[in-house]
Amino acid sequence: MPRIITAFSNPLVKRIQALRDKRHRREEGMFLAEGLRILTEARETGRIPQFLFYAEASARHPLVTVLVKDVEAAGGEAIETTEAILSKLSGKDNPQSVVGAFPVFDAELSSLDRSASTIWLVAERLRDPGNLGTILRTGDAVGAGGLILIGDCVDPFSTEAVRASMGALFTVPLIRASWDSFLPWLRSGPGQLVGLSLRTDNNYRTAPYAAPTFLLTGNEAQGLPAEIEAECDLLVKMPMLGKADSLNAAVATAVMAYEVLAHHSLAGSN
Repeated sequence: MPRIITAFSNPLVKRIQALRDKRHRREEGMFLAEGLRILTEARETGRIPQFLFYAEASARHPLVTVLVKDVEAAGGEAIETTEAILSKLSGKDNPQSVVGAFPVFDAELSSLDRSASTIWLVAERLRDPGNLGTILRTGDAVGAGGLILIGDCVDPFSTEAVRASMGALFTVPLIRASWDSFLPWLRSGPGQLVGLSLRTDNNYRTAPYAAPTFLLTGNEAQGLPAEIEAECDLLVKMPMLGKADSLNAAVATAVMAYEVLAHHSLAGSN
């Protein structure tokens, strides 16, 4: 049977709240996700929270009932609590009705099947959690094989990044790797590395994309380093017709991803 916790001083409440801090996530090997939709999507991909907190008012919701059952069947713990404690856990004044603490997960490069998709997303030193979450959503939308994070990227399991991903964290394979490990892996099989850059004359609309395409986005402020651009098979840019010299990293990735998807779809129909 689910526990009932109503005290802010409860040790488990303090432990789960601490997962909003990167150091505690690393120590515990867990992260927070909130919202019935996101937790249901996680469940549908086989990801079950180790701890599930839910509001008393939502206890009879059929999706909450299923989540509670699955959490307990997996050896986790379901806790009925108050909206005030849910607010404390999520850091929001208007908290979602459910909050889950999940084991941290990501894949290894060696486990990837590059033939699983014609498009893969790669981000190098991405620093903004909102951008990371949005890129994950783009990956889900275009059916990307996964998102590969290169170098010192923002923590994909931060509360902000998980929230921005709107559940895509659970549906798009996530890999963290160094550049020195990613490049040899990429070159060990088929794959075209396409970098977004201002230092090229190749228009993104007319570039010769080849499947599988690994679409590489650089740091929000600095873009891609010259040494990484030199390893790309193709550099492309989008024309800037106004005063701005570039788009937001997540927006640029989305535009490029759909262009590559359209190119491969057209090529497949011929």
